[in-house]
Amino acid sequence: MHYFIYLIFLFSIYLIYIIPFWIFYAFSNFLSFLFQHIFSYRKKVIVKNLKKSFPEKNEKEIKKIIKGTYKNISDILVESIKGFTLSTKKLSKRFVIKNPEILDDFFEKKQSVIGVAAHYGNWEWGATIGNLQIKHRAVGFYKPLSNKYIDNFIKRIRAENGALLRSIKNTAETFRLFKDQTCLFVMVADQSPSNMKEAIWVNFMNQDTACLHGPEKHARNNNYPVIFLNTQRVKRGYYEVKIEILTKNPLELKEGELTELYMKKLEQILKEKPENWLWSHKRWKKKRSNIPKD
Repeated sequence: MHYFIYLIFLFSIYLIYIIPFWIFYAFSNFLSFLFQHIFSYRKKVIVKNLKKSFPEKNEKEIKKIIKGTYKNISDILVESIKGFTLSTKKLSKRFVIKNPEILDDFFEKKQSVIGVAAHYGNWEWGATIGNLQIKHRAVGFYKPLSNKYIDNFIKRIRAENGALLRSIKNTAETFRLFKDQTCLFVMVADQSPSNMKEAIWVNFMNQDTACLHGPEKHARNNNYPVIFLNTQRVKRGYYEVKIEILTKNPLELKEGELTELYMKKLEQILKEKPENWLWSHKRWKKKRSNIPKD
């Protein structure tokens, strides 16, 4: 069954290749309408998250963000699929790193770097762009798909641009394997952690928030500089990434401080342009009272 689904997936990719972007965005508009008004996709979660995060906003302002959120979800969905058919030249025009020279400085010193990102804008194209615009070897962590054929296809497409995908289950092993190479380890770290005992707690968007400990843990263990990958949508189908240094030496920071810097940077971005984040995630489902006791 998985192989049959894979064949359908490949056929769909071929059809997508010949369909122009304007048709895709017309379809995205239709999807957005369905998600918001027909299926009410995670609408209660989105509304709850927005009202708690922006208590100062009125009903009209919240509704505007909700509409933008559904449009963002739909655009990411169609763009992610279309991305498999884009040439490296076209992809490089649509997803641009504005200041790669910041990474060049670390590369010349043969320093690996940890890049923290978020489910903001089109993170999927960020994974696909790989080594097209940077000198470091790009290594991204992801959750493997249950369909191994589609999963291998995606990893192969990413590898053609120099990006290596590694399962989040093998994070520590990956850092050990590539310790002698100059890499950019990309970690999308705005999910809710599964290991509550190791979660780092910060105040984020007016709420007590459990954060993944991975980026800080591996930055400190390896003393790797940490950058924030600020991805912004310039217009539909076009993105720019600004690299911002969070720390050049994580060991100089107190425990938890690096995670707080990351979350504060994300909070700043969300307050400026909230609609491009996945508010449909149950980001605040974990509470301190959920922490298991020994």
